Amino acid sequence: MTEPEFLAGYDPAAYERPALAVDLVLLGIRAGRLAALLLRRSQQPQAGLWALPGGFVGIAETLDAAAERVLRDKAGIGRARLEQLYTFGAVDRDPRMRIVSVAYLALLPEAAFAEALAGSAALTAATLVVPWAGEAGGPVSAVTEDGAPLALALAFDHADILALAVKRLRGKLDYTDVGFALLPEHFTLRQLQDVHAAIRGAPLNKSAFRRRMRDRGWIAPTGAREAGTAFRPAELFRFDRSGQF
Repeated sequence: MTEPEFLAGYDPAAYERPALAVDLVLLGIRAGRLAALLLRRSQQPQAGLWALPGGFVGIAETLDAAAERVLRDKAGIGRARLEQLYTFGAVDRDPRMRIVSVAYLALLPEAAFAEALAGSAALTAATLVVPWAGEAGGPVSAVTEDGAPLALALAFDHADILALAVKRLRGKLDYTDVGFALLPEHFTLRQLQDVHAAIRGAPLNKSAFRRRMRDRGWIAPTGAREAGTAFRPAELFRFDRSGQF
């Protein structure tokens, strides 16, 4: 049998097919803590619960195109660097039917995070509480900026998605540029250290951290200093793409 003959008689309904969705983990730094942008679900199932921005993938749509559409339409963000995080396919992860979700991760500088939050009444910034050290993995919970638990739980398996995002982020911090993705183009060494501390969930030794950043060749001075400070303005640096990654 030739391939055209096979395809002419092929029945696409011969096998059950799951639905395919994308969910976006949009992370930033708020008040020195790692935070995520969440939406409150307006429809059943699990109406009223907080959820990651997400949606179904169209039949003629690529995964990346679906993620970009959700980023634009549900989070109000025109552009961000999206990368696939993991595929979540537990049989019972959604009560409607078998739905497989491809999670994407985007890291937003503070200004972009704040702009998205201010531009949508539906979004909230939830601070992530990570009770485990390093890359041990485990549960992650979300609280309001003042530390109070969210009034409603996270929908579906979105707490698990957030937990894996934090684990992945910590694992990539020392050998990729993920830490710089959360910073403006020009930044102070204090800002860089605060980002690393927020991701790790632990304070860092100032002298050792700055020496490590310089020794690895990851940063380069801009020759400028920060503006609008009451004290001596700190020197501004930029990410050096020629560094040892």
